[in-house]
Amino acid sequence: MDFNSIFKVFLPKDRVFFQLFEEVAEHVYQMGVKLKEMVNEPDEDKRANYLAQIENLEHINDDLTHNIFTELGRNFITPFDREDIHYLATSLDDVADYIYASAKKINFYKINPNDTGIHKLTELILQGSLETKTAVLGLRNMKNIKAMTDAMIKVNSIENQADDVFDMSIEKLFEQENDFKVIIKKREIYQVLEIATDKIEDVSNVIETIIIKYA
Repeated sequence: MDFNSIFKVFLPKDRVFFQLFEEVAEHVYQMGVKLKEMVNEPDEDKRANYLAQIENLEHINDDLTHNIFTELGRNFITPFDREDIHYLATSLDDVADYIYASAKKINFYKINPNDTGIHKLTELILQGSLETKTAVLGLRNMKNIKAMTDAMIKVNSIENQADDVFDMSIEKLFEQENDFKVIIKKREIYQVLEIATDKIEDVSNVIETIIIKYA
């Protein structure tokens, strides 16, 4: 094996990692879109169809995340710290998991999602997943740090808004709902939706760490 061939073995597979992360971020965003469409759908059977689409996207992301970990074990040199690659992959996977969990709970509990708290939290998840996609796309060349930073600032604001929406929704729920079963079900849905925004902020924090190290 000549020197050039040996050198190629140790070249970082930037394109592989960035492509995988970009695909995951796109699927997370699409899950946010489908979740919003689901909560705006009054027909229960049609909501079940949206759940199936979200589940499919979540399974695709599981495979992509597995591919990231496989590439991590296969490549000696990586575009940024192996630990950060692992954290970013795990954080994105958590967002997908909680979006899927939210959709499952809405479907399983047979709750009418025509609810202000559910709609507001779902909209915040969608906004956060879009900003996450922007930040992830910026990792490939680190040429537009401002756009990435702006996206992360928006994510932080979104997470703070989600906390407020959660608190107000719980307060309103206890004031206006008399059915204890409905209270339990809606509280769980609010909680999982709010956790999804926390996980989106976790992704932002990992990307911020990467920028500090490499920008």
